[in-house]
Amino acid sequence: MKKVLVMVLAVVLTLAFAGFAFAGDNPLRAAEKKVHAEFTKLIPKDKYVTVDDLYKKWQEVLAGKSAAYLMDVRSHGEFDAFHIEGSSHIHAGHMYTIPKKIKDPNAEIWVYCRTQHRAGYVAGFLYKYGYKNVYFVVKAKDGTSGGIVGWVKKGYPIVNYWFGYVDKTGMHYSKPPLKERKGKSYVREFTGQRGEK
Repeated sequence: MKKVLVMVLAVVLTLAFAGFAFAGDNPLRAAEKKVHAEFTKLIPKDKYVTVDDLYKKWQEVLAGKSAAYLMDVRSHGEFDAFHIEGSSHIHAGHMYTIPKKIKDPNAEIWVYCRTQHRAGYVAGFLYKYGYKNVYFVVKAKDGTSGGIVGWVKKGYPIVNYWFGYVDKTGMHYSKPPLKERKGKSYVREFTGQRGEK
């Protein structure tokens, strides 16, 4: 009886350790990383930009000196919580709608998300669609985060439809609805919401 109990215990422990050894091995996660790398390889290296580059472009757009689209591809909830003033918005899961909204294959489009993962997919797809001037906002060489996370860490301004502006100096409340400044090129996935046309 004691031998049987020891054998059963040995088998159970062996199976448990085997389970732990393979628990972190997810072939689907590895495949997703591979597919993501394939899409980001479609983006020319000179089109990889940082949050600081995005900030400079944003200033040009709001000043009317650039017709670039600043494309936020985060979810609707993320975008509604806060976003870069005047940014375009199309959810990454609906990127197939971009050719309906931006018909010029030479349009300048700067794509960003929360960090950079979704933006890599979208920018890669846009190159597959035939766009030729798509910029991908990534982590800086100094390790500064990409996307809206990097933007906020730098203290660059964000807006919310209901409360107004937040920047390095604090929150600047404005009476809703927020009157957002927009550049020449501006699209939103849905129209008719929150004053969008």
